[in-house]
Amino acid sequence: MTSTRTTTLVPAGTWEVDPAHSSVEFSVKHMGIANVRGRFTNFQGIVEVGQDAGSAKARGNIKVASIDTGEAQRDTHLRSADFFDVDAFPEITYESTRAEPLDENSSRVWGNLTMHGITREVKLDLVLQGTDIDPWGNERAGAEIEGFLNRKDFDMKFDQALGSGNLLVGDKVRMTIEISRIRKK
Repeated sequence: MTSTRTTTLVPAGTWEVDPAHSSVEFSVKHMGIANVRGRFTNFQGIVEVGQDAGSAKARGNIKVASIDTGEAQRDTHLRSADFFDVDAFPEITYESTRAEPLDENSSRVWGNLTMHGITREVKLDLVLQGTDIDPWGNERAGAEIEGFLNRKDFDMKFDQALGSGNLLVGDKVRMTIEISRIRKK
């Protein structure tokens, strides 16, 4: 068995997100008792890494119409004016503003997230997964990113109170992003 050495330090350069090997997912409480999970299937991003982790910059966008929760009727409702209002706001964008390295493999990253026509600063936790060369000679780097946001901060207020006191849709949204990116030559 051969072993390939990988490193968690990402070399300087411009890295393009590979959507075929990446995911942008979310989960939110339904009725206060279960999580509904979903994902966006159409997204892109660029990460520019400088000589130190704190200087890295990331930007990306998501086509909101690509939302997929595995339930067509719910997806149609999420695209409507009650939630994302895809006709008026077809994209979600993100641009990092600063990063704080926590250790060799992880950082806390702040950036501006624009969704539903509103821009808010969000904090994300990033863990590098390493780098390697794929079978086609491309240098790749992986990362796991997690963060939380309040959907009402983005003017998504649709809800319904239940007799139990729970809400039909929770306010806190967990974002989970798995990124494989390729270094541009």
